[in-house]
Amino acid sequence: MKFCRKWFSVLVALLTVGLLLSGCSSAPTANTVSKANANTQPVDGGTLTVSSFSDIVTLNPLFIQDTASQDAATFLFANVYDLDRQGNLVVEPWSLAKELPKISADGKTYTVTLKDTAKWSDGQPVTADDLIYTINTIRNPEVGSPGISGYDKVASVKKVNEHTVRITLKQVYAPFKYYLNAAVVPYHILKDVKPKELQNNAYGKDPAKTVTDGPWKWSEWKEKQYLSFTRDPDYWGPKPHIQKIIYKIYADQNTEVQALIKGDVDLNTGLPVTALSAVKQRKDIRVILAPGPLYEYLAFNFKPQNFPGNFDPFLGQKTRQAIAYALNRQGMVNDILKGTGRIMNSLFLPGSWADPGSAAVNYPYDPNKAKELLKEDGWTPGPDGILRKDGHRFSFELQFNAGNSRREAVAVVIQQELKNVGIEVKPKAIDFSSWIDQNVNPGKFQALLLAWSLTNPDPDQESIFSSKYFPPAGQNNIWYKNPTLDALWVKGYSTNDQNERKKIYAEIAKEISTDLPYVFLYQYGTPEGLGPRVHFEHKDRPAPSLAEGYFYHIQNWWVTGK
Repeated sequence: MKFCRKWFSVLVALLTVGLLLSGCSSAPTANTVSKANANTQPVDGGTLTVSSFSDIVTLNPLFIQDTASQDAATFLFANVYDLDRQGNLVVEPWSLAKELPKISADGKTYTVTLKDTAKWSDGQPVTADDLIYTINTIRNPEVGSPGISGYDKVASVKKVNEHTVRITLKQVYAPFKYYLNAAVVPYHILKDVKPKELQNNAYGKDPAKTVTDGPWKWSEWKEKQYLSFTRDPDYWGPKPHIQKIIYKIYADQNTEVQALIKGDVDLNTGLPVTALSAVKQRKDIRVILAPGPLYEYLAFNFKPQNFPGNFDPFLGQKTRQAIAYALNRQGMVNDILKGTGRIMNSLFLPGSWADPGSAAVNYPYDPNKAKELLKEDGWTPGPDGILRKDGHRFSFELQFNAGNSRREAVAVVIQQELKNVGIEVKPKAIDFSSWIDQNVNPGKFQALLLAWSLTNPDPDQESIFSSKYFPPAGQNNIWYKNPTLDALWVKGYSTNDQNERKKIYAEIAKEISTDLPYVFLYQYGTPEGLGPRVHFEHKDRPAPSLAEGYFYHIQNWWVTGK
């Protein structure tokens, strides 16, 4: 399933489960969407070419947790429910569900009825068995699905009839309805695969063995080059206009931009802000830029085995706070994001209902304060100017994904500003797909520069920060443990009273911004570039406030010309 979880953003970061936020310092650019489709009518056929600078990891919905993979999966899988532009759960013509879920008075039982017309690409019907299998597989710890944090609250999943499922929760879990904004996998294909073998199964990695239920079928994958998706002639839902989608992979963002300018691609979902002026000079390219559900962060690893001599330099709270004071986050927003972002002091998005405001600790740029805290935490200067403690130099490797021009620039700033307070940072760019599998997911790194894309409108982020969700069965890949936060997460989702939840999330924001497992850098948006061949009606325009909103209602889009 697409699950109500967070995705590692391959582009400018990602928004997680916070409510869709309001304003940001940037407004939509002059090339607005409204002028896009003046004299065109929908036409069938043609090819839409979408660019990326990162390959996918897997297209098995059970294991997707990065934006490249989720973007590609958007074309292949139908969700049980979808989200409207305001983040409400809805039933679309292409949704698997027949009607909105029926929720019991105590908030613990959800009854879901699927359409009896939905089919897999091999002709088999989508049934209650598929939904039951998907949920039970995700909540099985042996599987290692990153979506487990929502489904481990499920007590039972019962089949009412061939197309109706009754899901009973162990307790009230306020975000659960958003976990139904998700895809399912085919029971008849995967039922005999052992749980521990699912992740390495050909399903999701071999187009010929990946049965899907969306508008397009997966026809080809040339690793590091492109993926192609062809309209399924037997698709059960409303026929999409676009015949073929090419997901083309480039070496880096700059090469992507040139491809858009030259017309080699039709859609770029993450233009670097440094390229916006050049792109906007092209009158035939539209740019959409608005706040998104994304936040970028510097993460510390709390597992000593990731460091030489098992000495983890980040274990001291004052040390982590010192690093926050040493970084000029507003300078990053001004100089690197060109004013298109907003500083974040906690994990809850500014402008969302869970925005903690002044409850979160702010760390203004103050190198002298940083030096004071480092001294208090036992760090002393060495002969080379780098701090030392217990015989260990304060030196660490900072990993980020190669080809991301924004993160490359931020990494350089982090390196220089921490050097100014006596900390050596060694930036290391790694290919995204291999990095996620080999380093990020298992938590094998010293520090990360990355972002979360919040995939639903609920602020719960237990799966990232609770000690219940260490790898491989969770997304707490920094091995962070805070018993106070563990308890607050449970308290925060165990009531449906939003006012009460807001108070609890303010407590969480204060605790996490004090203890600081991350330095929360900024919220930002991903500028989307659309070439002249792409058309849609106003109601189907991209929705930047949603996690994958750059493909909002793509089933209704069309392309013209060659």
